[in-house]
Amino acid sequence: MTSLVLSAALPAGAAELLVGNKSADTVWRLSLEDGRKLGEFASGQAPHEIVVSPDGSTALVANYGGPTPGNTLSVLDLRGGAAPRVLDLGRHGRPHGLRFLPNGREAVVTTEASAQLLRVDLASGKRLAEIPLGEGRGHMVAVSADGKFAYVSKIDRGTVSRVDLGSGAKVAEVAAGAGAEGIALRPGADEVWVSNRAADTVTVHDARTLEVLATLPSAGFPIRVVFTADGRQALVSNARAGTLAVFDAAKRKPLATVALARKGVEYRDTLLGRAALPIGVIADPKRPRVYVAISGGDEVVVIDRKRWKVIAHWATGREPDALAIAP
Repeated sequence: MTSLVLSAALPAGAAELLVGNKSADTVWRLSLEDGRKLGEFASGQAPHEIVVSPDGSTALVANYGGPTPGNTLSVLDLRGGAAPRVLDLGRHGRPHGLRFLPNGREAVVTTEASAQLLRVDLASGKRLAEIPLGEGRGHMVAVSADGKFAYVSKIDRGTVSRVDLGSGAKVAEVAAGAGAEGIALRPGADEVWVSNRAADTVTVHDARTLEVLATLPSAGFPIRVVFTADGRQALVSNARAGTLAVFDAAKRKPLATVALARKGVEYRDTLLGRAALPIGVIADPKRPRVYVAISGGDEVVVIDRKRWKVIAHWATGREPDALAIAP
């Protein structure tokens, strides 16, 4: 695999938005100042998720594949500009959800084709653990701040699972809602939030017991849930409605709804028809901004978090989905 890096490594302190373009098999690097394209990496086929290491030096990409299942991860050098490395997952196909562990040397990844959660060493590419998730396909994953537990959503089962990474075993699985997909841990709280796309809900779970603490409405196919860095707001992309729902996380109440589809724009066909199809969403930890990938429009929408208003549209490659920020 060759690198398509179009620019030199960024200077120390510069930040960028990484955008996975599923139909172009690339990861773009955009300036967080103005959205200009800084460079580009080649990935494997259909990059679905991206995560950045705690020190900001490395990005990891899940290459989901097309008609033929993918079974690799791409390791991107964000500072030195080296060509991407490829980690082969062997029999474990359809890698999707990704998270670095706090040590920055290891990551966990869900593999839908083998119904496993893998723990992978990035330097050697070795699979340190292969954890069966049981019936259904693990899709997205979140990891506790101490790195001891992982939480996995299953779309086809509508559940959330708790995995003990120390023992390498799934210890609990409970119902969340139909089409459970997006998943995130609220910073500073023992809460797991799950967006249930077929149920049009977001469920809040106790991170220790997985008990449902609250169920919040989020109409229009809620497909991702993330938090602002301070944990005060939960952000949910509603793919069919073309909106971003904002919740006060402590009060568990709606705070704002941001329309993301542009009037007069002809979007292309997507998995939900001809639509804007917002999917990936991420909050800037330093600027009062939120970024949302518009898969049907090949762009990223930039939202002012002080006013909850769209302030810019940045061009991307074909079918953007996963977003990550390299600090």
